[in-house]
Amino acid sequence: EVQLQASGGGSVQPGGSLTLSCTISGATFGDLAIGWFRQAPGKEREGVFCFSGEGSSTYAGDSVRGRFAVASDSAKNTVYLQMNNLEPEDTAEYYCAADSRPIWKYCSVMAYYSEMNHWGKGTQVTVSS
Repeated sequence: EVQLQASGGGSVQPGGSLTLSCTISGATFGDLAIGWFRQAPGKEREGVFCFSGEGSSTYAGDSVRGRFAVASDSAKNTVYLQMNNLEPEDTAEYYCAADSRPIWKYCSVMAYYSEMNHWGKGTQVTVSS
């Protein structure tokens, strides 16, 4: 069974940086599309980044493009979400998720689709003065 755990959240000031980790068990991330999503109170779940095919396909949501990036460590079977120049609007619960279905072969699907088969528990990111 694929299991994921997001960690690394916390409170930072605007303009700061934070790196979240998604540790995967039950499969290697190379066999999966890994998605990072966030949801703030009163808002819909938003796809922020996708990492698929061992990085052969990636996608960043419009709201984070140029500020967020993904890295990976195969030895730790972990995918990281590197968040830079954080803004108060980035405050949300962040989740990592995974899917092996063909629809997720190309990460551009995140632009219009946000359903994945495996979800980890979220980690809270708060950006405030």
